[in-house]
Amino acid sequence: MSAESFFCVQWQAMNAKNDSHPIRIHSSWMAHLSAEFQKPYFKELSTFVHTEYQYAIVYPPPKNIFRAFDLCPFEDVEVVILGQDPYHGKDQANGLCFAVGEGIALPPSLQNIFKEIESDLKTPIIHKTGDLERWARQGVLLLNATLTVRANNAGSHQGKGWEQFTDAAIKALSDERDHLVFMLWGNYAKQKGAHIDRTKHLVLESAHPSPFSAHSGFFGNKHFSKANESLAQHHKKPIDWL
Repeated sequence: MSAESFFCVQWQAMNAKNDSHPIRIHSSWMAHLSAEFQKPYFKELSTFVHTEYQYAIVYPPPKNIFRAFDLCPFEDVEVVILGQDPYHGKDQANGLCFAVGEGIALPPSLQNIFKEIESDLKTPIIHKTGDLERWARQGVLLLNATLTVRANNAGSHQGKGWEQFTDAAIKALSDERDHLVFMLWGNYAKQKGAHIDRTKHLVLESAHPSPFSAHSGFFGNKHFSKANESLAQHHKKPIDWL
C-alpha cells in the first residue's frame, strides 16, 4: 500500500464516523512526508487517534486535523509559527495554531498576538477574528506540535507520535526551502526549532504570548515587521498581518 493510500484508508475510516467532510492534506505535503506515513510510529499514532475519536471528545474536528498543511502547500510556505497543542475547549481548535473557530471568543494568547501586531506595525488590525485562515492562505504555516487533544485535557495527546511527524515537516521545510521565517515563542517552540538550519533561514525567538509570559519578552519582539523585512529582502511578498 502506498503512503497516500495508507493515509486515506486510515484517516478517512476514522473520519467517516465523526464528520461528513473529508480529512485533507495538500498533495505537496504528501510528496515530502510520504515516508512518515509508512513508519511504525505513524501507524500506531493513527490507531491511537482513531480510538480516541471513537470513545472520547477530541479536538479539532477530524476534518481539521491537517488543516494547517491543507491550507498552506509546501511550496507556498514563507513563515512558520509553531504552537504546542490545539485548544482543548469546546469549538475552539480549528487546526491552526493559536487560532480559533469563527465566532469564538479570542483566547488571551491570540489577543496578545494581535496587540503586538498593532504595536509593531503601528496600525489597527482590520480583521479581529480568530480563524487566521487569511494568514495561512498567504503562506503562514500555523503548526502545532501535536495535532489533536482530548477535550478539557491539555497535553493529552503528547508523546503519541505527533511530535515526530511535525518534526519531519519542519526538517523538510528547513532542508528543501530557502529563506523562510520561523517564529518560536516560548521554550517549547524554541526546542522544537532544533531541526532548523539557521544559516539559511531567519529564526525569531521570544517569550510566549500567554498572559503569564507576554510581558517577559513577547511584547516588543517586533517579529511581524522583522518577518516582512526578511521576505522583502529576498524578493518575496510580505504578509498582510492586518
